[in-house]
Amino acid sequence: MRWLAVVFGVLLAGITVPAQAANILTNPGFESGSLSGWSCSGGSVVTTPVRTGGYALNGGVTSSDFAQCSQTVSVQPSTSYTLSAWVRGTYVYLGVTGGTSTWTPSAANFSQLSLSFTTGASQTSAQIYVHGWYGQPAYQADDFSLDGPGGTPGAPSAPGTPTVTGTTNSAISLSWPAATGTVTGYRVYEGASVVQTVTGTTATVSGLVACSSHTYSVAAYNSVGESAKSAATTGTTGGCTSTGLPKHALIGYLHASFANGSGYVRMADVPAEWNIINLAFGEPTSVTSGDIRFNRCPATECPNVESDADFSAAIRAKQAAGKKVLISIGGANGQVQLTTTAARDAFVSSVSAIIDRYGLDGLDIDFEGHSLYLNAGDTDFRNPTTPVIVNLISALKTLKAKYGAKFVLTMAPETFFVQVGYQFYGGAGGGDNRTGSYLPVIHAMRDALSVLHVQDYNSGPVMGLDNQYHTMGGADFHIAMTDMVKAGFPVANTGQTFPGLRDDQIGFGLPAAVSAGNGYTAPAAVHQALDCLVEGQNCGGYTLRGGTSSAFRGLMTWSINWDRYYNWEFQNSHAPYLAALP
Repeated sequence: MRWLAVVFGVLLAGITVPAQAANILTNPGFESGSLSGWSCSGGSVVTTPVRTGGYALNGGVTSSDFAQCSQTVSVQPSTSYTLSAWVRGTYVYLGVTGGTSTWTPSAANFSQLSLSFTTGASQTSAQIYVHGWYGQPAYQADDFSLDGPGGTPGAPSAPGTPTVTGTTNSAISLSWPAATGTVTGYRVYEGASVVQTVTGTTATVSGLVACSSHTYSVAAYNSVGESAKSAATTGTTGGCTSTGLPKHALIGYLHASFANGSGYVRMADVPAEWNIINLAFGEPTSVTSGDIRFNRCPATECPNVESDADFSAAIRAKQAAGKKVLISIGGANGQVQLTTTAARDAFVSSVSAIIDRYGLDGLDIDFEGHSLYLNAGDTDFRNPTTPVIVNLISALKTLKAKYGAKFVLTMAPETFFVQVGYQFYGGAGGGDNRTGSYLPVIHAMRDALSVLHVQDYNSGPVMGLDNQYHTMGGADFHIAMTDMVKAGFPVANTGQTFPGLRDDQIGFGLPAAVSAGNGYTAPAAVHQALDCLVEGQNCGGYTLRGGTSSAFRGLMTWSINWDRYYNWEFQNSHAPYLAALP
């Protein structure tokens, strides 16, 4: 729960002071005697204990539900707001979805929680929430207040979520359910920019680059003002170049430079079921040098290690059979910080030398630890300014341009660096400056990225798009975490939205066995997650926000060596299942 205890109390300078201070919440003290205006899981209205009046909220927490209650309100862009509530109980959280939050570990009597936030430049709605924590006693909450100006009276309601109705190599067509109220027309947004204005409920955005992803939302407007934006949807233009990967791939790391307690596996002995083989690892000569070296496992550690000639010959044989072999950079011990342009250039040169020496198909980025972070004030993932981020993006673009369209680029970030960016973003101040720090790299490389397989292991609980915390080890975690990558999500309190990726760019990572990492998931639960993500079946209580992913790329594991050690359970369970998916 280390991420959940982060409290963001620092506000950015230059915020707009509200033109008025008024509580704009509906039924803030539950004095209607009901949950009117609120959307609650496990919540009810009680007459005792209360702080004031005759009623309060009771959050009926269970081992699988932390009893969240939320309310969405209309707000004004670029405006500061103050949220407060009086709470009673253990581990009670108050926050703004996609933004800041605060909490109390224990309050025997009603105690006030309070926070402030500033809406984004185009933000017209905000969702506030309160919840307890799994397995704790019920909590109580009363006398909520959201002070600041409300939205524009008389403006239309938000339209329904748009859907992609067609694509070409240079255009994406959309349609959406109409807004209610008096509507003059609709504005189609990509981020904060209006890309199309229409009078009906369809639009075609043209002039786009082939094989590029775009995320759109829609707002209705009339003479009074503009509605809140709809939920966003992502579409991809055609014209993508095939990298030769199977539709659903089995991806694994091969301990090529160390044994790691699981034993050495020769390249020639890697079974044919593995479609992408990541050589672990290329590591820097020093943290900031950018000079990457790949050393074969020494015979003293790996007595059965093959010669360089046999290793290279086995790589060529795998490639002749349609497999892809990549060099993976980083790992748990290989911290890489490209703090200077000299380090960037050394990275490009040294990685190229490894690729050329062994004739590899591409590169896997497995930066962990403190390799990536965001400097204070670096809050726009679309235009990062932190040198370690900017230089990595530049290096990857150079490598992609050097090796061409068939160059395979994969990434294996931990959830902390991707999905946790929904709640906390490192450059926004307060807390760990690494949260969400992969997002600018993924976004900048999205049209060159072959597969993003987030490590769904060694992770704490992470909030999903349902605003519930999900815990590793079961189907639910893989469904929720993968749906975030597909649907996209607001990035903490930055006012920006990270666009989702294409189906064929998305996979997720698992430990091959219980000894390989925390978060081992039994094969049946993995298959449940695949059924949900690919076919929309067997999703449990989760609703996919990004829709099904028929071209879902596949499963990654740490590692091939550990799978061999455990008699190929991962391979034998999942390779046939992936092959049988539509």
